[in-house]
Amino acid sequence: MRVDPKSCPRNEDAIHRLVRDHPFAHLISSRSGKLLCTPLPLVLDHDVEAPHLIGHLARSNPHAAALVREPRALVVFSGTHGYISPSWMRDRTQAPTWNYESVQFDVEVDFDEDAGFALERLVARMEHGRRDAWRVSEMGDRYPGLSRAVIAFRARIIDTRARFKLGQDERADVFDDILAGLERERQHELLSAMVRQASRASGD
Repeated sequence: MRVDPKSCPRNEDAIHRLVRDHPFAHLISSRSGKLLCTPLPLVLDHDVEAPHLIGHLARSNPHAAALVREPRALVVFSGTHGYISPSWMRDRTQAPTWNYESVQFDVEVDFDEDAGFALERLVARMEHGRRDAWRVSEMGDRYPGLSRAVIAFRARIIDTRARFKLGQDERADVFDDILAGLERERQHELLSAMVRQASRASGD
């Protein structure tokens, strides 16, 4: 991913928010020239000296065996995104574009035979704040069989690249027209992201 200094998040909190709010990622690696990609949810553990991502794969997934042999991988998270239409603009000479948030991590994957910690962390993250939140223990006798069918991993973060393309280069009138268009089309998540980025840039 090309990193544009103008589109970089202003701090790590923005990256942590994206991963928390959009935990479904793509784990990508290569083995013997063949690209492998697995979509999966991941949890970011950044409250440690060496931040890492926690997840699990099905033991039957050939990607797991490939990562045992070659543990380096790329993890891609996509945040809010959407098409920006010139039809919203008072200045009709504007070109269409796509605004988005994206974070990429270069990682090194380390597997753990005990899948419990990864399953517990993922469930705790996804059930947090839910009324009558579900717990892993409620699976009862089904849990041992499920846990044996997966293998957990920690992916140590080696490098991070992030791009939040949210209208930083737009003129003020064009930016306002984009916000109005997003409001009319009820793309509230992208609208909020653009407003948040603009507020950070202005120091508010």
